[in-house]
Amino acid sequence: MARAMLEYTKTVLQKVSFDTKLFCKELKKAVSRLLPDEIEELKIWLHQFITDKPELQQSIIYLKA
Repeated sequence: MARAMLEYTKTVLQKVSFDTKLFCKELKKAVSRLLPDEIEELKIWLHQFITDKPELQQSIIYLKA
């Protein structure tokens, strides 16, 4: 079940990546809902996902906490 939440989060983030504010909002929600090891996995995925999306670079701050 927990793994499903991580995959769902990735899907949502991909779908809202057109809007920086919405992306950041969804990322904040994800951090509050996921387990610590899932957050680490999300960090890795996020770094890869935003490599070619400079407008989303600011979202990394939500994972630094």
